[in-house]
Amino acid sequence: MPLVSVVIPTYNRAHVLERAICSVLAQTFKDFELIVVDDGSEDSTRELLSRFDRRLTPFFLSHRGVSSARNCGIRHSQGDLVAFLDSDDEWLPRKLEKQVEGNERREQWFISHTEEIWIRDGQKVNQKPIHRKQGGWFFERALERCLISPSSVMISRGLLEEVGWFDEDLPAAEDYDLWLRITAYHPVEFVPEPLVIKHGGHSDQLSALVPAIDCYRIRAIVKILDQPGLREQYREAAIRELVRKCGIVASGCMKRGKVQEAEDYLAVADSYQVSSRRPPSGQSA
Repeated sequence: MPLVSVVIPTYNRAHVLERAICSVLAQTFKDFELIVVDDGSEDSTRELLSRFDRRLTPFFLSHRGVSSARNCGIRHSQGDLVAFLDSDDEWLPRKLEKQVEGNERREQWFISHTEEIWIRDGQKVNQKPIHRKQGGWFFERALERCLISPSSVMISRGLLEEVGWFDEDLPAAEDYDLWLRITAYHPVEFVPEPLVIKHGGHSDQLSALVPAIDCYRIRAIVKILDQPGLREQYREAAIRELVRKCGIVASGCMKRGKVQEAEDYLAVADSYQVSSRRPPSGQSA
């Protein structure tokens, strides 16, 4: 049984998928299995996968989205650790090796991510300070934006079972949702060495195809606010970010003439603001 299961979800990306697969097969750490989940591609993906013989295990689904594809990979995986790689990204050779070393310190509740190199339209892009990666406890920063890239993460099966897998009801921000559920209760290991190359700027990126991604981040924040045992300071921070994001989305709705939708988002924000002002049970206002 392999220690690490690598899961690559893909959809109509035969033109870049081979690069991702080869970057996994070139890892210095060899105790892994590679699972590629084709989410209903209509290009030459199936033919490409057939050329890798026994070096990977393919699964073929009808098109249901990236969360369903990743969950399929998790379901069929055997390793105690699971690593994800988006089909348009690639790993540097020591990526798995470096993260497995960190697992020896955390084991069952382990999650790790690494520094990245960003390439957009073929050119290297410098990350802004707001995108700075870190380790430890950073739930409040994770509320603002998605600070962990799926392509950089390695996570223990025990932690996935505790917090749950990717939410298949979210067509976008599914990674943001999972990281909130993890960072609210667990610290994150960080490898400050760039071990992932993220390629951006192409038209089929999910962030380019799904409008108003903050709508789904709002749903993720509402979910975490409903979780038991959330620290009070985290709850307050989540409400502040929920209110901010609702305001942004409501403003966009108003500009497009969607008045009722805007009012609905403002009502969500107001309901949490009101609840946060209520005194604890047994105390007077």
